[in-house]
Amino acid sequence: MKNYIFAITLLFAFSACKDNNTTSKALDSKESTKEIVKEEAINYPENLVKVFSAHGGIDAWKSMKSLAFTMEKPDGKEVTTTNLNSREALIESSASIIGYDGKQAWFVNKTEDEYKGYEPKYYYNLMFYFYAMPFILSDDGINYADAEPLVFEGVTYPGIQVTYDAGVGETPEDRYVLYYNPTTYQMEWLGYTVSFVPGIDKKELHFRKYSEWQKVNGLLLPKTIVSYGFKDDKPTEAKKSTDFIDIQVSDETIASSKFAKPEEGEFVE
Repeated sequence: MKNYIFAITLLFAFSACKDNNTTSKALDSKESTKEIVKEEAINYPENLVKVFSAHGGIDAWKSMKSLAFTMEKPDGKEVTTTNLNSREALIESSASIIGYDGKQAWFVNKTEDEYKGYEPKYYYNLMFYFYAMPFILSDDGINYADAEPLVFEGVTYPGIQVTYDAGVGETPEDRYVLYYNPTTYQMEWLGYTVSFVPGIDKKELHFRKYSEWQKVNGLLLPKTIVSYGFKDDKPTEAKKSTDFIDIQVSDETIASSKFAKPEEGEFVE
């Protein structure tokens, strides 16, 4: 998939997690499973609840307060740390530091070279948003609808379309479609539009495939995400694979001081 799509989700800037007062009961029987689906369906579509359940459950996710992961890049490791409720964020690499203190994004260039990466105000939660799928789709201000299924290599994947209320995030006009396995309800694909890059079709779907998962603290989180080419709102061929290592998901909030702009940093608009 084209490199500029990595900058996309700015969109997801990024609403705070919405409160979900339902409390999951132990899944000791099919009957208890049905009860939980019924309770949670008050807030989310039933098929999305099943997707959440296949990944460890929305209540388990809501109990977590912080998340960190590492990506290997050509110039070294990039570490992303996020407080899940406030969305305070920190992205550390050998070349730069990008942060979000809960109100404003900031940036530190650690080299003498001109920074040529993605805009910090969009990038601070870009990969977090991809990584926190499918649970990130429990945020406030989201509208759900069934989407036309995706057929790829002979397999049909049902879809859940996500749109945002006006004023939610940096790009509320964006649209996402989660495609899941019809048998296991595990997430398989993400389709998404890109609205902030000049000169591209703002309604065309781009694609990433969630090809491998790993269990961390009872949650099924991404291990490998593959970017795909796209045409006519369908994926074509695999382009770039991103692996995630050193995953940490915790029920403890990280001190806000970790996300504060350092003296040498600059706030970004």
